[in-house]
Amino acid sequence: MKLLFSLAILLFSLSVFAQELVYKPRNPAFGGDTFNYQWMIGSAESQNKFKDKELQSDELTELQQFTEDLNSQLLSSVSRSLFTQQFGTEGISVGSYVFGSLSVEVYPSSGGLTVDILDTKTGEQTQVIIPNR
Repeated sequence: MKLLFSLAILLFSLSVFAQELVYKPRNPAFGGDTFNYQWMIGSAESQNKFKDKELQSDELTELQQFTEDLNSQLLSSVSRSLFTQQFGTEGISVGSYVFGSLSVEVYPSSGGLTVDILDTKTGEQTQVIIPNR
């Protein structure tokens, strides 16, 4: 009986020192600390053995960079002259315009000047709102 009693007291005393286990996630997406994000993404990227071929950018030679810069400047110059021919020196004004397969409609709205652009070949459209000053 004394042995059973002392064993019960021993087990009871061990349970007094026990504590509640609390789970805390590490991943910030599941409620973890936001400072773990960079560490987790770095760890995941270092373990990733697959590389996206489209995202890999090869270094361009100086000649290729020069060619791309020249093309960009020429296209910018052509687009600037087309813009001036179409809209004049005052800039965009209210109305409807056609550039090849692009249909552009400019009209005032509550947010400012709205420009709707529709590609008549593909049906794609976009809207640009230029806010009032």
